Amino acid sequence: MFHLYDWYPQGCENVEEERLERYSRHIVLDEVGLGGQIRLANSVVTIVGAGGLGSPALLYLAAAGIGRIKIIDDDVVDESNLQRQVIHSESEVGRSKVKSAQRRLEALDSKILIQPIEERISPENAERLLKGSDVVIDGTDSFEARYSINDACKNLGIPWVFASVLRFEGQISVFNYENGPNYRDLFPDFPPPELAPSCADAGVLGAITGILGSIQAAEAIKILLKIGETLSGRLLILDAMTMKTRILKIGVPKEQEAKEVAHIGSSNPISRSTHPTKLKSMIDDGTELFLLDVRRSDEEAIATIEGTNLRIEHFNIPSRIDELPLHVPIIVYCHSGVRSATVVRYLGGLPAFESRVSNLVGGIDLWSRDVDQNVPRY
Repeated sequence: MFHLYDWYPQGCENVEEERLERYSRHIVLDEVGLGGQIRLANSVVTIVGAGGLGSPALLYLAAAGIGRIKIIDDDVVDESNLQRQVIHSESEVGRSKVKSAQRRLEALDSKILIQPIEERISPENAERLLKGSDVVIDGTDSFEARYSINDACKNLGIPWVFASVLRFEGQISVFNYENGPNYRDLFPDFPPPELAPSCADAGVLGAITGILGSIQAAEAIKILLKIGETLSGRLLILDAMTMKTRILKIGVPKEQEAKEVAHIGSSNPISRSTHPTKLKSMIDDGTELFLLDVRRSDEEAIATIEGTNLRIEHFNIPSRIDELPLHVPIIVYCHSGVRSATVVRYLGGLPAFESRVSNLVGGIDLWSRDVDQNVPRY
């Protein structure tokens, strides 16, 4: 008979009974059972980032009985972290995040092995740090870290669970799982810095990190147990203001993608930049197009171009890209053309949009001056 104390090097009297009781709510699940709980105990999960996403992921993975947890982070606890990074406490301010997380997790379960690694993940060290993991969870907030995780996991054959949060929105997916898509299938290259503001710049509702981090833990457990349907090939997007979710499919078959790109290229009447007078002419001629406003809501309240189809603030474009049409030319505008130019450069680098997205030169300001003086200037 398998003894539960064999899961851990530190045995004690009656540990079998104690561990059975501890995980009884898992073991009674047909999809988990004793065999599944043993599998979790023999698993190695690496969490990169002991912050807003890493906190709930770490707590729930430790509570689930993951036998070995590696935590990678080179930062220290700051008072501003406590609004969302619930694994840390006031007494840990100024101390290492990985050591703080280790103390909290060992207080939760003294039998699991916690390995703190005080390093910042990078392309140079990612494979070394992630090697030996059964699953990796991304709790970072930078594109450099995500690409480092992605490329290392692809080379090592390790599935990883991605999540990101900003303001009131979060997104999550599973990459590199059972020949599924990887992060570069969603974002082939680094987006412009303007499309990647930090939480410090844009803010974040703390509870959103709790929701997304908990989902990351659930996805990791499903991967380890090979149960259910993971988010591989799908990007789940949550808007906490409305509690609505959307699913964006990832990984269009190459043949379909080629057909779409060919169709788009052959029917595109717009160059990469469009002058307001040209846009007015196209509207008057009844040309089919999609007018996208990438300004803030307070700017939209001041002035807008009649016929605008959708407003998405510029740095939310990557997470809401599924709301853009696939076969209609898109003209993007902002106040003066700077933010919209950034969006056009980003979308132009994606195969589905590269030949049919255009920036409105001078933005709504030039539209007001050259086309419609009734539109207020600001």
